[in-house]
Amino acid sequence: MTDLNKDKIIELLNKILELELAGVVRYTHYSFMVYGYSRIPIVDWLRGQADESLTHAHKAGELITHFGGHPSLKIGNLLETYNHDIGSILRESLEHEQQSITAYQILLGEVEGKSIMLEEYARTQLAAEEEHIGEVDKMLRKPGEIDSVASKG
Repeated sequence: MTDLNKDKIIELLNKILELELAGVVRYTHYSFMVYGYSRIPIVDWLRGQADESLTHAHKAGELITHFGGHPSLKIGNLLETYNHDIGSILRESLEHEQQSITAYQILLGEVEGKSIMLEEYARTQLAAEEEHIGEVDKMLRKPGEIDSVASKG
């Protein structure tokens, strides 16, 4: 663990914390904006994503203090597109999750071979984010469509 650049680790974890807190706000906002026949299950799913983002933020904050850092009070980018149909919400969600994946990949690259704890944290979070992207991708497909939306560009 002596090879770890603690300042860099804290910086990366704070970026993750900010992204996850933005996810809490984003998914909560989306849950308010769903209308129509399928509202209840979609709202439940979005609020579940907000809860998951908060759990991820808690973990990042605890790791920041573990390494002697100060957790950020900032929240990641909260672009408001005013497009609230389900497809737009899901596409914005994909974009947000991709930003999170990039942040966790950068952290993994920084800690690989230097800290098993941080490696496992980054890999676990990456797996969760990739799974979420897969779920959203399936939700964006038309019934009977097999090909990934993401693979179509």
